[in-house]
Amino acid sequence: MTSPRIVLFGATGFTGRLTVDALLACGAHPVLAGRDPQRLEALASSLPVDLPTAVADVNRPATLRRIIEPGTVLISTVGPFARWGEPAVEAAIEAGGVYLDSTGEPTFIRRIFQRYGPAAAASGATLLTAFGYDYVPGNLAASLALQEAGSEAVRVDVGYFVRGNMARRASAGTRASALGMVLDPMYGFRDGRILREHGRTRVFTVNGRSRHALSVGASEHFALPRTHSGLREVNVYLGWLGGLTRAAGVLARATPFIAAIPGAKRVTEAVADRVIRTAGRDGAPATAGEGITSEIVAEAYDKGGKKIATVQLYGGDPYDFTARVLAWGAVTAATEGVAACGAVGPVEAFGLASLARGCEQAGLHASA
Repeated sequence: MTSPRIVLFGATGFTGRLTVDALLACGAHPVLAGRDPQRLEALASSLPVDLPTAVADVNRPATLRRIIEPGTVLISTVGPFARWGEPAVEAAIEAGGVYLDSTGEPTFIRRIFQRYGPAAAASGATLLTAFGYDYVPGNLAASLALQEAGSEAVRVDVGYFVRGNMARRASAGTRASALGMVLDPMYGFRDGRILREHGRTRVFTVNGRSRHALSVGASEHFALPRTHSGLREVNVYLGWLGGLTRAAGVLARATPFIAAIPGAKRVTEAVADRVIRTAGRDGAPATAGEGITSEIVAEAYDKGGKKIATVQLYGGDPYDFTARVLAWGAVTAATEGVAACGAVGPVEAFGLASLARGCEQAGLHASA
């Protein structure tokens, strides 16, 4: 399949390069876009097929608008997204295209749904933010659990867990995004609406083990209530910190006070910039993803607090999954279209059965 409708913005970065390989494996021939023409040419010359390239820079939004035609499927892997992600979103909205990104940043996700969603719906564009390990697996697991639970379910909790040395696996972009998130407000979906919260923790049982996790803002908070009208509460937790989770919860509860200190946000952004500069030009992590596995659990509860359904999904390296699911989503959108416009979740865009097949192709399974 040759599809000029797919543009990969950020192709020369770490996640971008993985996504190039995943797109080629799907038979797609994307346009490779980025700000450095020399790096684009080097990437293109290293590939087994000829792919077009295009120079685009978030500091010059016109360069992005020039390459996004009506109907284009745009993948963005340019982060930290809260700082650099909006020009790609705006270009996709203007063109009425389909937009997917690899962000895991709660502030940016909320911005997509609340600020950009109405404009996208008006132009006929579809925005699929956080279309990677953050947070497609939780949307899938929760939807399967809620389907099993039926109309009695009013709450769903999602937990993300990783085994292996993820600290060494993290790319410079991921570390910079994490630093940028330190002082950002988190949120949850409670009493039928989005509410600000900080430092909520809980314990999941995964494969017979107790796993601690810290609440984060995610796309599930916006997407799941729209596909399951009876939901009154959605909680999403990350369990990557292990025994440090409780301490992280205490720190999270203090972030509103720390963020109020003049210049605090500028300091975290400066540190994030330094991480990117010192990590090397491609921002590649120190280790490959061998030995890293991921586990996602979703639990549905009735109004009395009784757990009535549980779904657990298993996969490998989160970066590999992100690249593969981005490629699947882009190719599916380009060849089959999407079922909704505006800012939507993955189930809204593709349907539950199709999303489950796509995630399985990307390496996510319902059994270990």
